[in-house]
Amino acid sequence: MRIIDLSSPVDAGSFEPDPVVHEVMSPREGALHMRDEMRRHFDIEFDPDDLPDGEFLSLDRLSLTTHTGTHVDAPSHYGSRTTYGTGVPRHIDAMPLEWFLAPGVVLDVRGREAGVVDAADLRKELDRIGYTLAPSDIVLLHTGAAAWSGTSRYFTDFVGLDASAIAFLLDAGIRVVGTDAFSLDAPFTTIIAEYRRTGDPAVLWPAHVAGRHREYCQIERLAGLGELPAPHGFQVACFPVKIAGAGAGWARAVALVDDQAPLTSP
Repeated sequence: MRIIDLSSPVDAGSFEPDPVVHEVMSPREGALHMRDEMRRHFDIEFDPDDLPDGEFLSLDRLSLTTHTGTHVDAPSHYGSRTTYGTGVPRHIDAMPLEWFLAPGVVLDVRGREAGVVDAADLRKELDRIGYTLAPSDIVLLHTGAAAWSGTSRYFTDFVGLDASAIAFLLDAGIRVVGTDAFSLDAPFTTIIAEYRRTGDPAVLWPAHVAGRHREYCQIERLAGLGELPAPHGFQVACFPVKIAGAGAGWARAVALVDDQAPLTSP
């Protein structure tokens, strides 16, 4: 079994619309911190210089959104009410783990201008690779946007799904849809331009709004999809971090590839 990393990093040195703040406490600073905490909470006096090299443990503090790096969006990210179930969307900590370990299939939608792909585009790609979707599949969109990760272009130059495309996937029983782009919807500029042209509110973030009517999760900001040896025949593991009451959770998404299995043509 080979493990292929499909995750983009949380990197305070990269461009982010919501900047990441990463503060590192060195092992020496960790020793002083431990001394102070032991004094404050346990009334224990301890000299940190008694430690080997006068050091204890490093500590990282991060300030960031749950939508930084590779992450899984929960139904509660899409809105406060649903037209299905109890009418209340589930948070990320309540989602079934079974959703996030499943067969994967990559749909290649590279080589397009920023904008959207529709259901016909997805059907054409499925026909090309000779694959029929199964309800348990995790569908991954290879848009090519990962090449711009860490730059401002990553947030403006990509393709997303239109209303017909997300409906096609959800009608097939898909519960988890991923992309290597910033969003499963088209860029903000594309969406607003289309709304101003048509005046139709249905063009406003249709892939996200669909989650108010059908329960599903998105994986955004994937990477490494070009490293997969075939468009299907592998497993995806993308368990989100269990953050109580959150609309998303960071994930270390990976593909599990059986090196003994025969490869299909990409």
